[in-house]
Amino acid sequence: MNWLQLLSHKRPGETDLVKHDQTRSRFEQDFDRIIFSHPFRKLQDKTQVFPLPEDDFVHTRLTHSLEVSVVGRSLAKNAGNHLLEKYPEIKNEGYTTHDFGGIVGAACLAHDLGNPPFGHSGEDSISSFFLTNEAGLFFKDKVSESEWEDLITFEGNAQGLRILNGKGNGGLKLTFATLGAFTKYPLSSSSEKDKSRKSQNKFGYYQCNAALFSEMANEMGLISLGKNKWCRHPLAFLVEAADDICYHIIDLEDGCRLGLVPFETVKELLAEIIGDSYSEEKVQKIPSQHERLGTLRAMAIGQLIKECSEAFINHEEAMLDGSFDDDLTSLIPSAPAMKKIIDLSIEKIYRSKLVLEKEAGGYEVIDNLIESFATAVYTKNFDQPLPKHKSILRLLPEEYEVQLKFVSSVYDALQIVIDFISGLTDSHAVRLYKTIKGYRLPV
Repeated sequence: MNWLQLLSHKRPGETDLVKHDQTRSRFEQDFDRIIFSHPFRKLQDKTQVFPLPEDDFVHTRLTHSLEVSVVGRSLAKNAGNHLLEKYPEIKNEGYTTHDFGGIVGAACLAHDLGNPPFGHSGEDSISSFFLTNEAGLFFKDKVSESEWEDLITFEGNAQGLRILNGKGNGGLKLTFATLGAFTKYPLSSSSEKDKSRKSQNKFGYYQCNAALFSEMANEMGLISLGKNKWCRHPLAFLVEAADDICYHIIDLEDGCRLGLVPFETVKELLAEIIGDSYSEEKVQKIPSQHERLGTLRAMAIGQLIKECSEAFINHEEAMLDGSFDDDLTSLIPSAPAMKKIIDLSIEKIYRSKLVLEKEAGGYEVIDNLIESFATAVYTKNFDQPLPKHKSILRLLPEEYEVQLKFVSSVYDALQIVIDFISGLTDSHAVRLYKTIKGYRLPV
């Protein structure tokens, strides 16, 4: 792979190459398009770790995505400085560190767009509907084998790519470089996976986006690893690192603010990352625990950005030839401290009663919603709808009704239902569930 191809600012479907504009690059346009998009705005009411948080300090998907974008931009600018010196042809084509920051910043901003309500329990619930619910299993012989793989393994990354390239959402049409950096798992759900490669632990696109992804891969010269799978775009490693840094450190911070983890424990863990720059005397001078926590978090993230930037530079050539496929945060000096944070977070935060109770409720809400709408859509388009199904269909927003008029397969219809359900905010999903169940009737 080579950087000039990897930095492609073409958009899907374009044939003519538009000249790179340094004043407002197409990568900056990508960032702006995401910020103003409807799916991005809805992240303000989607669970990060703590569903329906009441504490002002606890993060939602929106605040998490903004923070990941800031960290990703810093990582990419550090990497860009090195790459511009190493490969003069990049600079000669007019690219700057801001372009690297723009690509990774935009990809980070979009990295959670495909996540459904209630976090990972929402993902599991959509998959479980088709795997275990009788109403979901009904569809198995009505789709192809590869389409069924998409349905039984809902994947937020693949859903995100579908959102970014859908006909709705204002027609985002992001550049190939941004889409490449966004795609952590460049393979389909039915591809044979090599578990030794981190980029094949999950999948990154549905069958409906197979042609698009092939176009992306060819345009950027991604190395093919077999049928429907490629090596990662190197900048995807920075997007992954930014996400890892933020959710490990900030989930710990949120856990402390909610009283799940003692402040002294958090302080010790973050001090281990901060290293020689840590000063207990200076920490004690900070007046409130909230401020002390914020200062330690900022210093720890700063150190992790430095270490991950160096790891990227050290492995950049191996990324280009496809031999490197690991997460950067596992290779840095602070990896042992990060491992301690992960283990503590699993025990004290992700398995806390607060999280598990609301995840259980999320399962019930999503399972009922997808059963109601999938059944109603199927009977309308491919069978005879009952009055109940007609009533449920009236709850669909207009844009989904329009899309359903043009579907020709059960798979396409079900993907539109999944688009709707996964695009709901936590609060909207709960309200809709109560409406359908009759718990929330107008008076």
